[in-house]
Amino acid sequence: MRRTVATMLLLLTLLGAGGCMVGPDYKRTPFEATPAYKEQGEWKPTEPEDSLNRGPWWHIFNDPVLDGLEQQIDISNQNLKAAEDAYRQALGLVAQARAGLWPTLAADASLERGPPVPGGHVETINNLGASGSWQIDIWGQIRRTVEGDVAAAQASDAAIAAARLSAQATLAIDYFELRAQDSLKTLLDDTVADEGRSLQMTQNRYAYGVAAKADVVTAQTQLLSSQASQVNVAIGRAQYEHAIAVLVGAQPASFALPVESLRTDVPTTPTGLPSTLLERRPDIAEAERKMAAANAQIGVARSAYFPSVTLSGSLGYSSIGLGDLLTAPNRIWAVGPALAETVFDGGLRRAEVVQARAAYDVSVDNYRQAVLSSFQQVEDNLVALRVLEQQAGIEEATVAAAREAERLTLNQYKAGTVPYTSVITAQTTTLSSEQTALTVLLNRLTASVSLIEALGGGWNAARLH
Repeated sequence: MRRTVATMLLLLTLLGAGGCMVGPDYKRTPFEATPAYKEQGEWKPTEPEDSLNRGPWWHIFNDPVLDGLEQQIDISNQNLKAAEDAYRQALGLVAQARAGLWPTLAADASLERGPPVPGGHVETINNLGASGSWQIDIWGQIRRTVEGDVAAAQASDAAIAAARLSAQATLAIDYFELRAQDSLKTLLDDTVADEGRSLQMTQNRYAYGVAAKADVVTAQTQLLSSQASQVNVAIGRAQYEHAIAVLVGAQPASFALPVESLRTDVPTTPTGLPSTLLERRPDIAEAERKMAAANAQIGVARSAYFPSVTLSGSLGYSSIGLGDLLTAPNRIWAVGPALAETVFDGGLRRAEVVQARAAYDVSVDNYRQAVLSSFQQVEDNLVALRVLEQQAGIEEATVAAAREAERLTLNQYKAGTVPYTSVITAQTTTLSSEQTALTVLLNRLTASVSLIEALGGGWNAARLH
């Protein structure tokens, strides 16, 4: 009997260790990438940097304040903490699934009061025993579950990287938006000062009788309009400062950034080949790992067609007295396999396989869409950087011409050859062109950050755990 049990145990162990795994083995869906990005062409950035593989990507902007803020993302950003918690949860599911590969053991001890014996004496029965069960993973159901949970955990790991990169990019963009507000405030401060001097000049000319009262009113109106814009800048700056505070996990009431103008150079990074993007984007890696997890679920669903084998056994002792409890006559034991097979389920298993295959197809579609969207984002930001760089050169020339026109018009007004409305027009044109140039500079910096984000921020799929 013991030899039979031992042989059965050895056979079931070998089947569990080397049994087949039903369901398709995972193969990554191929995606043929173009040999180069369409919008890059022959364009080369005027301030090229290649810092993505040498450290935090935001170092290319060489801004100590931005560096300090970005470092707070890993420490205090709540969205990132939520992603990390989800990853820990996924690791727990992996450990839970792997536990199914091992037998379950239990021990118990009890005291029972038996029925009264002749003479009214009640005897106490002592019980001590252990039991165990082991579901032999012949068809790979547990191993496929582990495979799927590992892939899902890796997807959660990639989701952390995606959340981190998104928060970092959002922070950088908000930071440059805030600095643009600082530059706009400086621009409007200078404009108000210039228009204040123009008003004083017009009042003096009116006092000497060489200017009309309408010129004074027009100058006052222009000055008041610029002062209103000057005050309004505080709204945008405060809102961006509040947004940055939340990103770094601080309360807006306790967070402040000093005033500093927007940088004037726009560093960008080389894009590399489109094919490398598949390994550099955490959201693509997340979609790919979800595809692997969905593939494993097909095997889990298909394994339900096959019988399950569970090996169980128990060993115990039962005796009235403690002295002879652990002796052979008081031993109780049982061991044997249990075979279970569903005979009829109304099509449940077939439906579960169909559902698993459909879920896998959905994950493939989502993966392909993630890849296509990533290519689009790179192309969008490449064309933005290329065109905005050209526009920046034009706007720089426009500002210079507008300032010169304003100077000449003001001299002509002093000479009495043009009305004051010409001065107002020239001043308005100058301010508008300077604001446009500032917007173009901000858009270039934003596109630079967005391109780095679209390229994965220096991340690589090899970092997945």
